[in-house]
Amino acid sequence: MTTPQQYVQERAAASGSSFYYAFLFLPPQQRAAITAFYAFCREVDDVADEVHDPSVAGTKLNWWRQELRASFAGHPTHPVMLALMPLAAPFGIEERHLQAVIEGCQMDLQQTRYLDFASLQRYCHLVAGVVGEVASGIFGRTEEATIAYAHKLGLALQLTNIIRDVGEDARRGRIYLPVDELQRFDVRAHELLHRKPPYGYSSRFTALMKFQAQRAHQTYDEALALLPKADRSTQRPGLMMAHIYRALLREIEADGFQVLHQRTSLTPVRKLWIALRTHWRDR
Repeated sequence: MTTPQQYVQERAAASGSSFYYAFLFLPPQQRAAITAFYAFCREVDDVADEVHDPSVAGTKLNWWRQELRASFAGHPTHPVMLALMPLAAPFGIEERHLQAVIEGCQMDLQQTRYLDFASLQRYCHLVAGVVGEVASGIFGRTEEATIAYAHKLGLALQLTNIIRDVGEDARRGRIYLPVDELQRFDVRAHELLHRKPPYGYSSRFTALMKFQAQRAHQTYDEALALLPKADRSTQRPGLMMAHIYRALLREIEADGFQVLHQRTSLTPVRKLWIALRTHWRDR
């Protein structure tokens, strides 16, 4: 019989996410907490991404809202919550944090376009900024400024995800690139559905994506500037993520933003090497 701890470990490992490589260097209790929290994020995110009937997805997210209320009242039932709840109080994980992640996934069911960057930032705050805040608490923080760093880094990581997944998201009916920016670069929404080069890969599209990448790089720089020196050592897992995702962003740039027909990724060996290099450099 699979234990809750085994369930969340398998959930995290099976995702193949870059986050998994950053978890490897944590002490056991912190690793258990971040693994359980990440498994929760995967559970609710998969509802939005893999359940094609919006009403069914909405029902599933409502179930998770009720499960959170029950869990923080002392009655968890799902393996993820059974693994997470003993570690919630020690690491400052509150119900409001997890409810915010669900709210972000709910936005994916109700909103497929964002008029401008300001409206996109609200979505990124829920699905990435809050996640960064919780993760930074698990990693260990002593300075209030580290929360601002975590939110900014979460935004940078999410902007990288958006760039990587432009074509895949468009085929799901979602476009995270702000409408006013598509208009500024004269890129039509239907062009994002052209999967075979060179269709869709116009000079206009390339200019749009260069603009997106430049903003993502600026956000990484702003995040790193916010990290207090006192917390730099404990926040190494987040720095690993920053370096892994920034390497991915540079790979996409070097490839000419070929994101409409493929999903660029780094090899597991390269992710592990970046994580190791970060671990030793920031000791």
